[in-house]
Amino acid sequence: MQIQDISARLFGAINIGICIIDADTGVIVSLNQTFEAWFCDAAQGQVLNLDESFTLKDLPDREPVEVRTKVKHRTLVIELSVHKTEHEGNKLIVIEGHNISRLRETEAMIDSYAAMVDKRTRELERENRRVEKLLLNMMPKSVYEEFMTFGCVTPRLFEPVTVIMLDFVGFTKMTAAGDPNVTVSELNSIFTAFDQIGEHHGSERIKTIGDCYMAVTGLPHSTPDHALSAARVAAKMMRFLERRNQTHPHKWRARIGIASGSVVGSVVGVQKYVYDVFGPAVNMAARLQAQSNPMEITICDSMRDELIDDFKLSEAETVSLRGFGDTQIARLKHYQPNRKVA
Repeated sequence: MQIQDISARLFGAINIGICIIDADTGVIVSLNQTFEAWFCDAAQGQVLNLDESFTLKDLPDREPVEVRTKVKHRTLVIELSVHKTEHEGNKLIVIEGHNISRLRETEAMIDSYAAMVDKRTRELERENRRVEKLLLNMMPKSVYEEFMTFGCVTPRLFEPVTVIMLDFVGFTKMTAAGDPNVTVSELNSIFTAFDQIGEHHGSERIKTIGDCYMAVTGLPHSTPDHALSAARVAAKMMRFLERRNQTHPHKWRARIGIASGSVVGSVVGVQKYVYDVFGPAVNMAARLQAQSNPMEITICDSMRDELIDDFKLSEAETVSLRGFGDTQIARLKHYQPNRKVA
């Protein structure tokens, strides 16, 4: 058996493409079936059947090169290595090819999976940020941190704090007579402004129910001037509404009640979490708000000493409040403070 036949059979038994070329003439001396199947034109034209055709002589010596070729409508990725040698005085070029299509396909799948995981991770991060933002809108940051760490919030007594209770006069008629989209949009704009005012003075918005807005100063961190801060927040809320009413067709007129005392704060609910506060100060603020006239702020007369240096207050009057009996109250004259309201 001739050496050429032995070589052909040996080359055909391995999954490596081998091609030997005369370096001077460019004529293929020998190639195995694997190489011929990959580059079927090589036996006839000495040109590889590639997407970007080039002669075999163009391949760099010893540096592997990846090329693509089509075999039965499938594109294969072949890594070719070129070695120059001599045999019996003849200069030869030995080309060795390895099919790395599966390797590249696997790498492409890994890259695709990594990109998918990365995309999913970014989506989860965005979702977590949305959830965090939603929960921070529902509860103080310290309460949120406790909730996320332990999965629950221990009810806590806050004392003393000051509660601000606000609602709008004629809101029910406004919603029935006007465009609901416009009404909700304006209410959202007003409450957003109230949140910004409260944030500036350390007031924590607890909740809104329809047109009712409730906020607390001195929670979750106690502050010695919680009553004064609450009064300043209420005064700025009224000033904001006055200025807004000058340029808007809908006239929003609010009533505010302010009361100091103790409250208990906690997250309530299992499926729909809500942070809420309960206690005498909440109930008192609600009763005082009901006693207010449009665009008026009503306070407990017991807060007089804390506010007298910054606001003009009306004379004390006695009213009967449900759950509290006869109670002395006063009206906060936010229009003419003794000192400029910060």
